[in-house]
Amino acid sequence: MEDYLQKLNPEQRNAVTHSTGPLMVIAGAGSGKTRVLTYRIVHLLKSGIYPHNILALTFTNKASKEMRNRIELMAGESEARSLWMGTFHSVFSKILRFEAEKLNYPSNFTIYDTDDSKSLVRSIIKELNLDKDIYKLGVIRNRISSLKNNFISPAGYNNKSELNQQDKIAKRTEFGRVYQMYVQRCEKASAMDFDDLLLKTYQLLENHDEVLLKYQEKFKYILIDEYQDTNHIQYLIIKKLAALNENICIVGDDAQSIYAFRGANIQNILNFKDDYPNYKTYKLEQNYRSTSTIVEAANSIIKQNEQQIAKNVWTSNTKGDKIIVVKTGSDNDEGRLVANTIFDVQIRSQAHHKDFAILYRTNAQSRSMEESLRKRNIPYKIYGGLSFYQRKEIKDLLAYYRLCTNPNDEEAFKRVINYPTRGVGTTTIQKLFFFANEKNKTIWEVINHLDEADININNGTRKKLKEFALLINNFILDTKKKDAYTVAEEIAKKTGLFNDLYTDKSPEGVSRFENIQELLNGIKDFSETAEKGTNKLPDFMEDVALLTDQDKETDDDFNKVTLMTVHAAKGLEFAYVFVVGLEENLFPSMISGESQENLEEERRLFYVAITRAKKRLFLSFSSTRFKWGQFTDCKPSRFISELDDNFLEKHELTPKKKKEYNPYKIYAKTKYKEKKYSAATKKFVAPKNLTNINRAKNISIKESDLSKIQNGMQVKHSRFGEGTVLSISGEGSNRKATVFFNGIGQKDLLLKFAKLEIIK
Repeated sequence: MEDYLQKLNPEQRNAVTHSTGPLMVIAGAGSGKTRVLTYRIVHLLKSGIYPHNILALTFTNKASKEMRNRIELMAGESEARSLWMGTFHSVFSKILRFEAEKLNYPSNFTIYDTDDSKSLVRSIIKELNLDKDIYKLGVIRNRISSLKNNFISPAGYNNKSELNQQDKIAKRTEFGRVYQMYVQRCEKASAMDFDDLLLKTYQLLENHDEVLLKYQEKFKYILIDEYQDTNHIQYLIIKKLAALNENICIVGDDAQSIYAFRGANIQNILNFKDDYPNYKTYKLEQNYRSTSTIVEAANSIIKQNEQQIAKNVWTSNTKGDKIIVVKTGSDNDEGRLVANTIFDVQIRSQAHHKDFAILYRTNAQSRSMEESLRKRNIPYKIYGGLSFYQRKEIKDLLAYYRLCTNPNDEEAFKRVINYPTRGVGTTTIQKLFFFANEKNKTIWEVINHLDEADININNGTRKKLKEFALLINNFILDTKKKDAYTVAEEIAKKTGLFNDLYTDKSPEGVSRFENIQELLNGIKDFSETAEKGTNKLPDFMEDVALLTDQDKETDDDFNKVTLMTVHAAKGLEFAYVFVVGLEENLFPSMISGESQENLEEERRLFYVAITRAKKRLFLSFSSTRFKWGQFTDCKPSRFISELDDNFLEKHELTPKKKKEYNPYKIYAKTKYKEKKYSAATKKFVAPKNLTNINRAKNISIKESDLSKIQNGMQVKHSRFGEGTVLSISGEGSNRKATVFFNGIGQKDLLLKFAKLEIIK
């Protein structure tokens, strides 16, 4: 037996050495899927198959690069380089360049990325003088993409009355024209967007029999990674290419099909047996990643799904600790619990920052986690996205706040002057800045005295600029009188930014709107917890500036706690995993109520989340969560009750137990029970014995007990965390404390409003 085959377990070896015919490898989480795919290619090469006769398709460049590197070490550099291996888009673009003339394209055609596509759509909308609020850039681009992936051309769109009616209702009567111009412009520019790379490959194979036969004969063996993530058009292309030889090997896990929103179709893997009746299947069921507790708990949740390929994932790893489930009072409590648990585990287990991951359902949930980690001086990175305060929509709104705090901030002015759109174009802005520089004035001075400025601007634009100046001046006055949240919400609404994001119902638009909501939630928390006199918008902006200052971090980017959505976590693994926000209508999300199919996808997403953990798994949910500036009662996710109780250890973080947000110290006496999710009624019954935590009831020092705070005491503040009292001054209701907070620094607090909690 070859040496490389001895490194495989029996089922892996069978999949690798399978000779010819259709082959389906169902690979459970942590079962060595990539190894099997790689070794199968190596085995084919060592069996005499020429590398250029092997097609291997992946979903990420990282995956194909790692596989090629492994193959190079095992089979040689020339063999590895001659393989047709890469992502669907990279391989298909290579085919299209070879066959470009058949599609009336030059072989050196340009590939438009997302930004290029958006820029082209933006130009067309501008040229046609269409309303940007109706013809939203993201919506139009996504609609074009959807039509292409459903084989609907501009002419096909015009012939479909139902599609035309949809756009008529949405007041997008010119969409067909936009779509037609977009396609024409791409062709004129000899460009293809990412959707074209799939669509035109299909058209090439569909309309040119000689080309189809050429590639059918060329690709004698086809291997596809993550087959459960393929969409309809990818499925059709693969089926065409494999039709001659049927030496097709698919590797995947139906239990990890979580990308329906991108067009992935779980039926592709479920129906493989129908497409290839003489198929052979091998199941990789041994998990090498996780403890048996985590593996068996994952099995208990996924078995609730009806649509799945039966398998029994198991492991010979140690049993491990039970899965910790904690109920907290609020999302901020949840953030503090996670941060302090990470800190404690690091000390007890000598773990590194990189060993920890915090997974959430939506990007907006990162705020409370980020703030809590910073207060603990725990370095982190946002995986697959930007830090909360670096996201465009957040920076846009913060730019308004910056301008209202400091109207001379020119960068903030440039960012918001024409967003949301108010008809102030680039030429006008250039004229304003030129005049300001020439007169040595700030742009704000020019705007506020526009009638005195000799600038060639039409009366309509002048009026809009004056309205903008009046709007900002009113906000400036409000920042001095009103609390941070009141004026922040007012700015978001009156500027039109709030409504602009709310009306964009694309997945990206919904996510951006959720992020704005989460920012306002954070400001609401700041307004309610900051001491009187320091709860204004300028105070919050100073706080934000400290939170987002990453220049002081000493750890390299590699050794940081990872924060990400569960979707972004697929394919990764960590020693310690926290899955947060396990609440109904959050995880599972609200869309899960639309159909059983959606609910099963949400359950697969939860399965992916818990199977990322190797050693320890922590699950948490809140009884209340900030939504629209107020606390909203939350119900625990049905997924918690679907997990087998034998693998869980449940706890409740109550107001009386909030001195230490640390599971190792609070779990012993604060356990809770909950009612099971009823499979018969398909309705979730809220546990009656889970008491909601009222923030107003948090333990604090009463006004009559202010004398209890003394020098040297360890105290806790609801926003700044734990700290040490350095000094006390003043008498009675004017008594003040100077406190040094860990990770924050020194703060002077009026005890009457500080609501400090004595730790020791």
